Amino acid sequence: MTGNATARPVGADPLAEISGLSLGPAQGGPPVLHDARLTVPRGQVLGVVGRSGSGKSSLAYSLLGHVRPGLEVRSGTVRVAGLDPFDRADARRLRGRVVSFLGQDPASALNPALRIGTQIGEAVRLRSPARRAHEVRAQVEELLLSVRLPADRAFRRRLPSQVSGGQAQRVALALALAGTPALLVLDEPTSGLDTVLADRMRGLLAEVLSGGDRAALLVSHDPAWIASVAHEVVRLEGGRITGVGTPDAPVPAPRWSAGFPAGGGPGPGRAPGAGSREAPGAGSGGALSVRGLHAAHGRVSVLHGVSLTVLAGSCTAVVGPSGSGKTTLARCLAGLHRPARGTVEWREDGAEGGHGAPVQLVAQDARGALNPRESVRAALLRPLGRRHSAADAAREAARLLDLVSLDADLLARRPGELSGGQRQRVALARTLAAQPRVLVCDEITSALDRETASGILALLGSLRRTLGVTVVMVTHDLTAAAHHAERAVVLDAGRVAEAGPVDRVLTAPEHPVTRALLTHADGVVLAVPDQRR
Repeated sequence: MTGNATARPVGADPLAEISGLSLGPAQGGPPVLHDARLTVPRGQVLGVVGRSGSGKSSLAYSLLGHVRPGLEVRSGTVRVAGLDPFDRADARRLRGRVVSFLGQDPASALNPALRIGTQIGEAVRLRSPARRAHEVRAQVEELLLSVRLPADRAFRRRLPSQVSGGQAQRVALALALAGTPALLVLDEPTSGLDTVLADRMRGLLAEVLSGGDRAALLVSHDPAWIASVAHEVVRLEGGRITGVGTPDAPVPAPRWSAGFPAGGGPGPGRAPGAGSREAPGAGSGGALSVRGLHAAHGRVSVLHGVSLTVLAGSCTAVVGPSGSGKTTLARCLAGLHRPARGTVEWREDGAEGGHGAPVQLVAQDARGALNPRESVRAALLRPLGRRHSAADAAREAARLLDLVSLDADLLARRPGELSGGQRQRVALARTLAAQPRVLVCDEITSALDRETASGILALLGSLRRTLGVTVVMVTHDLTAAAHHAERAVVLDAGRVAEAGPVDRVLTAPEHPVTRALLTHADGVVLAVPDQRR
């Protein structure tokens, strides 16, 4: 089906309807969502698929009466249970009570200063008839148990920072379910989780969506999950609904999330030798050396004696379960988190002087890393202005955008006017403005579709080839690790569980946690490129 299709299942009682909705930049420009029309029937799941930047999240947020900063509603209507979510009075009646949201970032749904039990209890008081303390507590305990979390007092008194990523996502789900909403809006709710927790979260959400007359709009880059739970699937391209139909077979072709076919070989832009045991530039006498690293958040120890070596010009993948300390390690490497003890040292024999900070972090959340109020030009000129004149800095900003395959006309745009892939490339360009020798990439493709993620990973390979940068890739994507890294380090509970060449770690794992990660990856990484063997 092509053209501007309409998702409107026949004979189903509509709970939510979007009619002729168009969204675009408030300052003018092409729409990010154009003439969208769909219906979400009661008791059914509507899946939404499409590339990063196709308008999926904008479509989902409209059911809550929300548009991203910098955008405006140009035309069309949205109705949920007969109410207009863009009307303030109707929105108060809808949000949390009729429609709830669960996204890919649980931190955005949880107040870091309030204990878990307190947050869920407040939601219960606002969205249900329960008022007495024992009634509220009983519902809080029931909600926690329903998402497979402990309901004891000790767990309820924890702060969001004291639980793992998987637990935080389930707390956010419990918060969304408070008040038994009729419609759940789910925007990539498993993208930031490791393979084991993502698989469990999909199973949990399948149970939530399988009973009663609750409806859901599910945005996901996972076609197998969409096929297993959705009744209808809507495809977006360039802000337009281009296809509507029933899900494909429940088990589609393997999910080659790094953009390679089965048994794959090097993809476009891949660095020479990035499939062999010896990386370009490796063995040149330089290395990032980590020795006996211990780190904590407050009184909670997170890293325990981590040691590793990353050769200059190589790529090392850091993998492990959610909560194993990967992000804390990444921040320690970049000097953003002070370790309790241990050392992080970069050495490069014969390196030319004049470089900025040797290690730079490329964060997972490019939207959060960029100031939403300043243009791409301003974001790039800030680090460049420290070493260049105004004219030279402007030329260098354009060159950096070209280096990450973006057009110079994006310099005037703000982050909210960019697609997810464009934001990630801008964040990478800003990082390169500091002239780093080591890029620490923390889950930089987790929120992107497979094609866009493949482009970002190919770009990293190109940067290794052209600039000679060293890469530490923190990732849950084991396929990306298999095709882009020479070595893998597996963390478990803040310790190195095992480390070694990627072909050995991902095909003959020695530690139970590595085997568990591979088991839940549906076998997508078993075909390591031939030249590794």
